[in-house]
Amino acid sequence: MKIAVLGAGAWGTALAISAAPRHQVMLWARDADQAARMRTTRCNQRYLPRASLPAALHITADRKQAVAHGEGGLVVIATPMAALRECLSALPQPQAVLWLCKGFESATGALGHEIAQAVHSGAPLGANYGVLSGPSFAQEVAQGQATALVVASTSRALADAAVRAFHADALRLYTSDDVVGVEVGGAVKNVLAIATGMIDGLAGAIPQGAATGTAPPGLNARAALITRGLAEMTRLGVALGARAETFMGLSGLGDLVLTATGELSRNRRIGLHLAAGLSLQQALAELGHVAEGVYSADTVVKRARALGVEMPISEAVLAVIEGRTTPPDAMNQLMARQPRSELYRPSTQAPA
Repeated sequence: MKIAVLGAGAWGTALAISAAPRHQVMLWARDADQAARMRTTRCNQRYLPRASLPAALHITADRKQAVAHGEGGLVVIATPMAALRECLSALPQPQAVLWLCKGFESATGALGHEIAQAVHSGAPLGANYGVLSGPSFAQEVAQGQATALVVASTSRALADAAVRAFHADALRLYTSDDVVGVEVGGAVKNVLAIATGMIDGLAGAIPQGAATGTAPPGLNARAALITRGLAEMTRLGVALGARAETFMGLSGLGDLVLTATGELSRNRRIGLHLAAGLSLQQALAELGHVAEGVYSADTVVKRARALGVEMPISEAVLAVIEGRTTPPDAMNQLMARQPRSELYRPSTQAPA
C-alpha cells in the first residue's frame, strides 16, 4: 500500500517508521532543511532522536509530491491540530485520509471531523476520512513496543484500509464508527493530563500541612482526578453526539491514563512545571514542543458551557493557564465542591 504521512513530528515519524517495512511510505516534513538532514542521517534528531529511519522510508519537503504518492492509498495527517484545515484543503476529493491530531481548532473550536465537513463542503460524517487515536507515545511505537490504537470512521472501507496499513505484530488496531467520541477523548484527555501533572507536582512541592490546610495531595488525589476527569470527558462527548461507552475504550480511559501518568507526556509535564511555580510561558519554553492541552483548555470549557455541561476540572486548568488562580488554590476549590451523586445521567446531562 502507498502511504503518505504529512508531518514529521514525533508521532508522524513514529508511524512512518512502523509502516515502512511493509508498505511504500513517504514522510513529508514542512522544513526542507529538516527533511535533508533526515535523509542524510536517517534520524529525526529534532523530534525522535533515539529512533532510526528505515532505508525504505522516503522523505520529502514537497507536500504535492507526498499527496500524489498517497493517491489510491492512504494519506495520514500528523500535524498539530492548527494545521489540519490547511492540510485537508490541499487534498483532492475523494482522497482517503486519516488524521492523528488531538484537540480543538483554536480559532473555531472545531473538532477534526467538523473541520473536514467544512473543508469538503459538508461531507457526511466519516465519508472517506477518519481519526486514528489511542494511548501511544511516539517513542515506544518507533521502537516497536506493544501498542493498541483505534481507528474511527463511518466508512468501513477506510477503517479496513487503516488496519491493513498499520496493524502489525507490535501495533494492534481496533475499529469504531464513533468519530465524535474518539475525537473528544483525544482532545479532553490532554487538558486532564495537565491537571494530573499539577496534582503530582503539588505532591512533591507542598510541605506537610501547608497550602491545602492538611497534607499535600498523593496517589488518592491522582486516582480521584483521573476518574472524575473521565466523567467530565464523557459528559461533553455525549452532549456532542458521542456514545458513552466509547469513553471506556482506548481513546477515552486508555489515552487518559497514559497521558495523565506517563513520564513521556508533554501535557503532564506542563502541569508539573506549573505546580513548581513556573509561568505558562516558562513551562512551554521548558517543554520545547507543542502541548495540545494548553490550546484546547479554552475551547473545551467554551463548548461545555455552551452545551450546559459542567466540567469543573477543565475549568480549574483553564483558570491556572490564564493566571486567574494557582495550582494549590485550584485543588482547594475542587475539593470544596458540594457532594453529589456519582451517577451519570446522559439523558439529562446532569452533572455527576
